[in-house]
Formats: sequence, structure tokens, C-alpha cells
Amino acid sequence: MAEIVVSAVITVVCEKLISGDFMKLARSEGIASHLNKWNNTLPLIQAVLADAGQKQITERAVRLWLNRLQGLAYDIDDVLDDLATEAMRRQLNHESPASTRSTSKVLKIIPTCCTTFTPRNLMYGQRMSSKLDEITIKLHDLAEVKTGLGLNVNVERSNRTQRRLEQTSVVDEYIIMGREGDSEALLEKLLGYEALDRNVSIVSIIGMGEIGKTTLAKFLYNKDSVMDHFELRAWVCVSEQLDVFNISKAIFQAITGKNGDFANLDMLHVALKERLSGRKFLLVLDDVWNEDQIKWDLLKSPLVVGQPGSIILVTTRNMRVASVMYSDEAYHLKLLSNEDALSLFAQHALGEKNFDSHPTLVLHGEGIVKKCGGLPVVLKTLGMLLKGNKNGDEWEKLLNSEILPKDLRLSYYNLPPHLKLLFAYCSLFPKGYVFDKKELILLWMGEGFLSQLNDHTSMESLGHEYFEELKARSFFQHSTSDELRYTMHDLINDLATSVAGECFFRLDDEMDVSIRNGTCVKSRHFSLIGPRCGSYRKLKELHRARHVRTFLLLLDGLECHGLLDKVLADILPGLQYLRVLSLRTPKITEVSDLYNLQSLLLQGCYQLSIWLAKKFCKVDKPA
Repeated sequence: MAEIVVSAVITVVCEKLISGDFMKLARSEGIASHLNKWNNTLPLIQAVLADAGQKQITERAVRLWLNRLQGLAYDIDDVLDDLATEAMRRQLNHESPASTRSTSKVLKIIPTCCTTFTPRNLMYGQRMSSKLDEITIKLHDLAEVKTGLGLNVNVERSNRTQRRLEQTSVVDEYIIMGREGDSEALLEKLLGYEALDRNVSIVSIIGMGEIGKTTLAKFLYNKDSVMDHFELRAWVCVSEQLDVFNISKAIFQAITGKNGDFANLDMLHVALKERLSGRKFLLVLDDVWNEDQIKWDLLKSPLVVGQPGSIILVTTRNMRVASVMYSDEAYHLKLLSNEDALSLFAQHALGEKNFDSHPTLVLHGEGIVKKCGGLPVVLKTLGMLLKGNKNGDEWEKLLNSEILPKDLRLSYYNLPPHLKLLFAYCSLFPKGYVFDKKELILLWMGEGFLSQLNDHTSMESLGHEYFEELKARSFFQHSTSDELRYTMHDLINDLATSVAGECFFRLDDEMDVSIRNGTCVKSRHFSLIGPRCGSYRKLKELHRARHVRTFLLLLDGLECHGLLDKVLADILPGLQYLRVLSLRTPKITEVSDLYNLQSLLLQGCYQLSIWLAKKFCKVDKPA
């Protein structure tokens, strides 16, 4: 994850470095050598980040290098913001209206023998000069280490270490439990397309990882009525990379039972058409990720010759895949009910349909099932870990362990880089948090995550597009309490937390600050989740994190408002780099001058709203 954050910050920094204001500053104040070195070195480092992202998994030295680079990239951005803020301060305090109109808004920062000389400016200039020297040295050192690590330029991400285990068509009867309604509905569709005037129909089963799409497809594939209905059946696991030749060959092999030796794709497709022409077939394409319309059209071209009633059944996590494939039916698979989930877990753990014969294990079982969040594949996996084991201590140990299936991680690894960063940001939300789409987009905007725009796309439009992409990939789901708002599955929330890295920090009652002290100090994005009185000592840890850019106070019904407001009043003035502030506490009356603030979200902060209104009226009032 670090390489994604670093790349995003470096992009923003480079945009600032080439701006007219900073170039004028560099030329007039003798800091051009620093800025030029940064501008020359950062793109060279950015070019190897993809390779570093792969190698950090197995190479500790690369992982440490990325963590150091991440901190330095943020430090550079902080310094540039500091320069701009000081420039604006001097402009407001020292320039006349006439001179303001004729000069750059970025004034001389590092003092020289000029009219802006003051003791404060001298101290600021000395401090800033020291910072620039320190950053330049650190950046040079990291660039040298980069060479020694053997990192390569612009290496495309490999999925080899993250590939999903290929599935076959063999089905486990037990795990279909709780899907009876889904299987009946889909079976009716598979057997009912014959009346339509088309050769091949496409049915997509859509849902998040581990929800049981493949298992349901296996169950249907092996039904007697399905085997009797279709003359030919074929099962092909597609996974991440859709290679048209290899997938076409796999289809041919599944249908004929022969390898076939084809010199090119054209010969293969001719042979495939001959085998399928005029015959009713069922083709299951399992675990499809491809969103490339051209690839799909090419793969489909020999498949449209089947007898009317032929079906291509697709399983995918992504609604966009179903759209690209022009699915006639997009069937969204939902989570199991709690009752079905508990029964499925009992079946695999105890070999029984319930816990009636094991009352001492029922509380542990219910807790484990709750953590699985209605995902049948996870329920089966954990149940099998306990199979035949009636030891309550072992059940409790599993209940308290981290549950994060590898298959869910695959969903994250297959995201494009810009979506990885936006998803990791959601680690600041607690489990069960219900959020508004517009609220999240405003947070992304305030962080500068949506700055990669063309002239025709607004930040709001880009944020909407990215949000819909994450929703289509099952990272977000509609809240059951409010269909207009969204939430994340608990395991998806765990996934966000696991990939976010040390620059994102969520502090709640369960967080052991003594364990994550170092992380708190290094954090740049911080959220506080409804503390009780006993947790305020944890909140004070934020005093040590002076470079925080995000402060989100989430959840209502907080206790001890007075103490919280006092702590916030002490902390906020020191967060000079804060860009996003979200508050939900009624007693706070004002906030300090936060020069870099981009987004301010208030809920129930009535006194603060009045204070802000007066503040803005003073600013806008004519002289």
C-alpha cells in the first residue's frame, strides 16, 4: 500500500513544484537548487514504485525503504504548504493593495535585506532553510538506496503470487445450505431461455468475494435437470487475466476432451464453432474480472452459433463485468441470513444442523458466525478448522483471531492504483458505519486524491465515477437501514484496515495505543470513534502526531463532551497541516486558524456554526 500513497503524494508535489508561484520563489530566494533537485529526483523514484510494491512482500529492505519514502514525501508536501501559507501571511500583513496586484502572491520567504525583514521572518527563514537542507539530503540518500535495491522502472504488477485457487465443477452439497431460493430462481432462468429468439443468452451471478457465487454455479451445473437439458456442458475458470487464445482453448478442451493443436486463434475459433454449431450448450465462465469490451467480443465470437437456449453462465465480483458482457440477467447474490449462516457453520464444525446438542459452544459459535458476516465460503472454512473439536478454548481462540480470507485480498490487489488509495482511506470508518456518497467524495476532494483531472472533468464527477467503480466491485453496499446511504461489510472493513498502512490511524475504545504508539506518531489521516471517558488518555496521543492532515470525529452519542471539547481545543491549534476536519460535538465553540483546511464537515456543532458565520461575515465586510 505504501507505494500507492507515495505515488499519489509525489504526483501532487511535482505539480506544485512546477507551478509559477514556487518557481518565482525559487529564483528570488536562492532555493531553486533544492526545488530542482526534488523535481528531478522524485519522478525517477516514482518510476520504480510499481516494482517496489511487488518486492516489498518478500524483501524487508524494500518495505523499509518505502516506509521511509512515504514519510519523506508527506514531509515535502508539508514544507511546500508551509511556504505557501507563510507567503500568504506576509502578503496580507505587509503588502499594500497596489503592490499586491502587481506581484506574485508567493512573496520572499527566506529573509534577505529587504523591507519585509523582521526577527520573526529571520527565525522562520533559518528554520525553513534547515528543513530544505535536511529533506534534500534524505531524498538523495533514498535515491542512492533505490539503486542498491535493484528496483526496475515501470514494472507492471504481477498477479502470480495472488492468484485465486482454480475451481472445478465438483460441488459440496452442504455449502448450498441457505441458497435454496437462489438456486431455484437461477435454475428457472437457465431452463427458460429456450423460448427466446436468440442463440445464446448470458446470465451473470454477481457478488463480493467468498459469498458463494462459484459454489452456486457448481450446484446448478451438476443438477440432473441441467445435464438433461443441455447437450454440451463446459466449465472454465477465467480469473484475473483474460487471455482470449488460452480461454478459447480451455473451452475447446472442456467440450471435446481433446487438447487440440492450433497454430493461431482463427484456426481455434473455426474448430470451436464447428463443435458448438446447432447444439444447445451450457458454458460456465467462473471468476471473470475482464472489463475489456474488445477482448470479450473476440472471445464470444465463436460462441454465438449454439442452438437457441444455449447459456453462458458467468460468476464475477464486478457489476461492470456483467455490463461489458451484455448480460441478459444480472443476478446479485446476497449474504446469508444469520439463521442460515449459523446452521451452515454448525454443519461443518459439528456435523449437525444446530447447536442443540452443544449448548456450551453456542455463544462462541454465534460470535464466529457474526464475524463471518453471512459469507458462506468463510463459514465453511472456519467450520472445517474446528471439525470434530468440542474444546471451548479452541473455539474461543478462533473467535478472537483475525479472519481475513485470502480471496478478499485478491479483490484489493486487482484494483487500479487510484482506487486502492481511495479504498484504504475508508479504513478510517468503523465497522457498521453508514456514510453518504457525497460526504465521502468531499473527504476525497479535501485530501487532494481527486486532483488528476482533465479540463472537462470536475472533481465531483471524478469522485462519483470512482465511488461507482468501488461499489460495482462490491467494496461498498447499500445500508439496510437507509437505501440512499452506504456501508462496508465487516470483512471488507478489516481488509481496508489491513492494507491501509501506518499513515491511516483509527482510534477507538478497542485500540491499544501502547502497541501502536509508533503508528500514531507517523499517522497523517486520523479518525476518533466515539470514545468513552476512559479513552481520553488515548486521544491525547494525537498530540504526538503533529503532521495529521485528516481529523474525523465519527459517531453520535458521545459521553463526557466537556472533556472531549477541551482536548480538541488543545489539539486542533497544533494541527497546522490539517486539510479535512469532521466534527460531531455540540459544545466546541471555535477552531483555530487552519490555513490548509480544504473540507470542513459539521454535524450538531451549533455554536461552532454561529462562530464560523460571524468569522466569514468579518472577512466579507467591506472596509
